Amino acid sequence: METAKLTFFQRHPVAADICSLAVFVVFIVLGTIIINSFIYRSYNVIGVSMENTLHGNDRVIVNRIPVSIAHLQGKEYVPERGQVIVFVNGDATGPLTCNADAALTDQYIIKRVIAFPGERVVVKDGVLTVYNDEYPDGFHPDDETRKSDTDGPKANTSGEVDMIVPEGEIFVAGDNREGTHSFDSRYGLGTVPYCRIIGPVILRLFPFSQMRTF
Repeated sequence: METAKLTFFQRHPVAADICSLAVFVVFIVLGTIIINSFIYRSYNVIGVSMENTLHGNDRVIVNRIPVSIAHLQGKEYVPERGQVIVFVNGDATGPLTCNADAALTDQYIIKRVIAFPGERVVVKDGVLTVYNDEYPDGFHPDDETRKSDTDGPKANTSGEVDMIVPEGEIFVAGDNREGTHSFDSRYGLGTVPYCRIIGPVILRLFPFSQMRTF
């Protein structure tokens, strides 16, 4: 009667355990890459530019799914007015572009979507107004996003702006627009190309006591 031959892994159970662990680690790494690239990402808020909506050291979750779907369809992702988004900022010494080489010096910025291509944005006497075909006399987008004195854009918007948003780009601003607290489209940053958008913020995860959706 012949004795059944043992396989390599049966003869070396330690090697089998190591291989199983290696496969598990590979799947974890691949899963993390896929989630971060196409599904969700998390970021820490730095600074005071989004107060009172978000504060420094808040942890937020960004939804990558609509961006991924748009890109798979060969389109640019277009956010909704009033959404808080995260986008990639390239070389701070020049205008934002879609040049892939700029990714080497990228940093991530969080702001609120104010206006779209072809719309006129005016900041005067502390008030931000958007003009378009639907509202030729202008409207105040902050009226829709300011939920209270402690949630949403602050009442006063500093600066003097009168511009038309370029094609393929959006006008963004922080919620803390008093003085120079927010580096945004009013000055310094300029408008943001669609290709730079990482995605909309959908959740403040931390601090846990202030967890909320967007």
